[in-house]
Amino acid sequence: MGLNVTEKIISSHLVEGEMTTGLPIALRIDQTLTQDATGTMAYLEFEAIGIDRVKTELSVSYVDHNLLQSDFRNADDHRFLQSIAAKYGIFFSRPGNGICHQVHLERFAAPGKTLLGSDSHTPTAGGCGMLAMGAGGLDVAMAMAGEPFHLNMPEVVGIRLTGQLQPWISAKDVILELLRRLSVKGGVGKVMEYFGPGVETLSVTDRGAIANLGTELGATATVFPSDEVTRKFLQGQERAELWQPIHADEDAAFAQVIEIDLSAIEPMTACPSSPDNVVKVKEVQGRPVAQVIIGSCANSSYRDIVMAAKVLENRKINTNVSFEINPGSRQVLENADIDGALKNLIHAGARIHQCGCLGCIGMGQAPATDTISLRTFTRNFPGRSGTKNDQVYLCSPETAVASAITGVITDPRDLGEAPKITLPEKYIVNDNGIIAPPDDPSSIEIIRGPNIKPLPEFEPLPDDLDLTVGLKVDDNITTDHIMPAGSKILPLRSNVPAISQYVFSAIDPDFPERAKKLGSVIIVGGENYGQGSSREHAALAPRYLGVKAKLVKSFARIHKANLINFGILPMTFENADDYDFISQDDELVIPGIRRALLSGSDTVTIKSSSGATFQARLDLSQRDRFILAAGSLLNWVKAKIAGKEG
Repeated sequence: MGLNVTEKIISSHLVEGEMTTGLPIALRIDQTLTQDATGTMAYLEFEAIGIDRVKTELSVSYVDHNLLQSDFRNADDHRFLQSIAAKYGIFFSRPGNGICHQVHLERFAAPGKTLLGSDSHTPTAGGCGMLAMGAGGLDVAMAMAGEPFHLNMPEVVGIRLTGQLQPWISAKDVILELLRRLSVKGGVGKVMEYFGPGVETLSVTDRGAIANLGTELGATATVFPSDEVTRKFLQGQERAELWQPIHADEDAAFAQVIEIDLSAIEPMTACPSSPDNVVKVKEVQGRPVAQVIIGSCANSSYRDIVMAAKVLENRKINTNVSFEINPGSRQVLENADIDGALKNLIHAGARIHQCGCLGCIGMGQAPATDTISLRTFTRNFPGRSGTKNDQVYLCSPETAVASAITGVITDPRDLGEAPKITLPEKYIVNDNGIIAPPDDPSSIEIIRGPNIKPLPEFEPLPDDLDLTVGLKVDDNITTDHIMPAGSKILPLRSNVPAISQYVFSAIDPDFPERAKKLGSVIIVGGENYGQGSSREHAALAPRYLGVKAKLVKSFARIHKANLINFGILPMTFENADDYDFISQDDELVIPGIRRALLSGSDTVTIKSSSGATFQARLDLSQRDRFILAAGSLLNWVKAKIAGKEG
């Protein structure tokens, strides 16, 4: 039997395990990326490993999240990141150069390669035929040190595309339709691979937009073939030599095949406050909007910006709407400018912001109270915008600009004839915003501001655990719930003691102080615990506060990996109904946990102060168990290095 694209890339990078769904594998990583909200900690972790140069083919450090410099902290982090990139052989994308995923697609993505990034939307590069995955910063640090990336072999779901998108419909509508069908849990443990005759009608940036929001399905990655469309894109980026054709074999098998007729897709929108709360735009048409933003790593490409500009020819923005544009990269900005798009946008009343994530991560652009904000972003979790009780809808650039004109949520087809967009055969390429590392880094000094604190050290797992339930939460808890973002908190990413004061602040502002007093805490949760961002601070900061274990109905992939990396024991209920018999402040005792872990036991007995006894599952690889016993991945790796040296 033949191989699909995912299996071809995995098989050529497999260093441990076999390609059997659900079993542990380890992959060689060709490229890594970090962004500044996660990168500072990732590089502190890389330093702690103790090698003098990255061992990947390519590593890139991007500054695109913490762009608001309201005090010294973000600026200090940027200087640290630039100096450490020069020291260790890493390319550095300067503040304002663009969003990591847009820039990486343009300047570094290569078909057939593997990419690991400390950002959950790293799968965007799957639009260029890569196997690109998000992970915690510590996993990325290990990849930069030459260590393979460990995961369970994902199930590969085939999504067969037929037909062609109709006027006023875009790639964003395709992935919103898939989120409507599958939910934010529909891709957990899976790679979504697109094939079929409809694929060739989609540009690389169209594919990137679809791959980007595959993350919201919970998918490990999204993969597109590398074809003639890919070749032309790379040629236009002056990188044609990197192209290679990669297609699924005719007899390739998929665990499941989902059919999507592109010609039947309609304008879609995700209503507050989840990316899978999706309906057709016409079902919510007419609701007044106060803010419309086109941007984010999903929809800030040349095509998206020029589409908005062409729609706005001889039109103006509604007087009640703040219409804002966040270009994805300087390349997008330059190419849009040369084509006259910026003139149209400015003349119509748009606000043009710098190239970066901005409002998508809560770094500015917070909407007004009790108003609808329509965004082409990736997420609309409650309060993520920076406004409490926000009403954020996710949509395509077409729906966004149509609504900005009318002042209400509008099906863009109501505007009449759609503009036609022709992508450049050759893009203006200007890499002045990317700094290559020097050949000789011996004179480089790493610059550390006062907010950059040392990594906390964590003790090994004890023989027994005696824990207090510090918090009990429901289903679909996101990493935003656990460790919020926003302009107030993001500058603290390099200061664990300071940022830990905000753990679970959106749910229980008293949690940090209570956890510190208790000293040994367990969190109890429901389904899909830890969905959303890859931010490892959602594991690191709770561990600093004394969280030793989490017991939930199910975990999101990246968050579970981050918990293991920082020595927090991830357990799932053997019987989901046992969730109902646990309350906050209950005492839970797990006798012999270290022995059970290292002996390979799949279950462990938990005794509650309420008198109940129940079973929890330990769905862990042997490697996971060693890491947890050591107290963290860093502890385990340093012990291995010391053992080899001894």
